[in-house]
Amino acid sequence: MEISQLIGYILAVFVGMTLGMLGSGGSILSVPILVYVMGIEPTLATAYSLFVIGTTSLVGGIHKAKQKLVDFNKVVLFGIPAVISVFITRKIIVPRIPDIIFSIEYFTLTKSVLIMIVFAIVMIFASVRMIKPLKEKNCTDAEKLNYNKIALLGICIGLLSGFVGAGGGFLIVPTLLIFAKTPMKMAVGTSLFIVSSQSLIGFIGDIMSDQIIDWKLLEYFTLASIIGIFIGNFISKKVADEKLKISFGWFVLSMGIYIIIRELFLS
Repeated sequence: MEISQLIGYILAVFVGMTLGMLGSGGSILSVPILVYVMGIEPTLATAYSLFVIGTTSLVGGIHKAKQKLVDFNKVVLFGIPAVISVFITRKIIVPRIPDIIFSIEYFTLTKSVLIMIVFAIVMIFASVRMIKPLKEKNCTDAEKLNYNKIALLGICIGLLSGFVGAGGGFLIVPTLLIFAKTPMKMAVGTSLFIVSSQSLIGFIGDIMSDQIIDWKLLEYFTLASIIGIFIGNFISKKVADEKLKISFGWFVLSMGIYIIIRELFLS
């Protein structure tokens, strides 16, 4: 085993830890680790990320369900549109993006660079949502859920998640809090099930597109991530959720800026 792979597997533990602590953020780490540490091409790395995050989130979601912290009605309401759109993105849209999108005298925008730039922008947006406190809203009889808006948001998040290989938890949790009036702990558990379903369906779209998968690498990376989610669950009981979220938000912001600088100016 190469040293870069060993480091990647160790870092995969932190991918699971973020999911266990925050219910989101795993894909924000998994794609850069797979690309920059383990040397995997970005398009394939997004496929691997979907499998890792989907499987790890499913384990975490089952654990939350045992604690009665999953709203399965909202999993269906939000999840079905997201699953459909992420599958279409991975099966139809991503494979049809040309390897070279455009080229000028001093710059060539490739498919791989575009994916990483969009991913970095999503990271920066997500970091702002993490750093900024979110207020919980509970649904009352007088204030009913806007089902059409929630379904539309599910479609949009599915499209974005499918393109960058992210589970989308960093977008799903705020959506559940703000638009679906879900308490924070319930939003985290519900998000894990939505992330799991859309990520694994998205990965199936990649398999059907004849992607060549290194299953041994993927299995080891996923196992390390699953170990991490149990560590994250344990840590979350000892440290305030808000402090964890803000600290991780600043880390994600710095990583997003680094990726943009690396892809545009150092590659």
